[in-house]
Amino acid sequence: MSESSRWTMPEMAGILSNKIPQDELKPGDHIYSWRNAYLYAHHGIYVGDGMVIHFTRAAGQEIGTGTVLDRFIFSSSPSHPSGSPCPRCGDQSRTEGVISSCLECFLCGGELYLFKYGVSPGVFIAKTRGGTCTIAPSDPPEHVLHRAKFLLQNGFGVYNIFKNNCEDFAIYCKTGLLVFTNVSVGRSGQATSFLAATTAIVSSPLRFLTTGVSGLAAVGFGVYCVSRYVSDIGVRRDVMKIPVERLILCPGPLESEAATITDISKDKGS
Repeated sequence: MSESSRWTMPEMAGILSNKIPQDELKPGDHIYSWRNAYLYAHHGIYVGDGMVIHFTRAAGQEIGTGTVLDRFIFSSSPSHPSGSPCPRCGDQSRTEGVISSCLECFLCGGELYLFKYGVSPGVFIAKTRGGTCTIAPSDPPEHVLHRAKFLLQNGFGVYNIFKNNCEDFAIYCKTGLLVFTNVSVGRSGQATSFLAATTAIVSSPLRFLTTGVSGLAAVGFGVYCVSRYVSDIGVRRDVMKIPVERLILCPGPLESEAATITDISKDKGS
């Protein structure tokens, strides 16, 4: 292995775990905590003084399908592990939208993890679970905090588990990037991983490329990795940087607003 292709010790440690002690948190960090036996993670922006700004729906409404699936993805809204209201946050179990919570309520009894930015393609592929890192670089902390605090006052559109969820919110705060097409998922690595896995499973023509379980598994894993990579916010082309102040100009999905801005930019350039 060449010197330039070797992974650093921090990269190697990051592949194993993104866990971080609370005393190492810095304002502007994108943090997350796993929920419901690692089924999914809830994301937010640490803003200092033990507080987190995050985007959520009320408990039991994260999917909002009205089916049994709603029982598996829940508790993004903060709740105190003891069952009594938090003395600092109060009862936020039925709150929704962009809210501010103390770190303990945000974690909801879970462990603390740091979302990584600017990772190498090799590290990104090695982190097979989506929603933990991105190839895209982060903006300076002051820009991240400005976006998070602005959206706390003005909202982040309508919650959608595939196109506008808590991870999408945190990634936008960190990068200022929005997807400007209505035909794909948003910025969330969790959503793209789910769709990548679905693609690998249902890509029936692939079964003719190999024989045997091990060969099929290798091909399927390759499809999964490629699908994740091309959907990452740091790689895909259907994104653009949009000032946070523009998000409140027009109601409706954020992707539609991005598309409008793109059309305006094209008209000015023609």
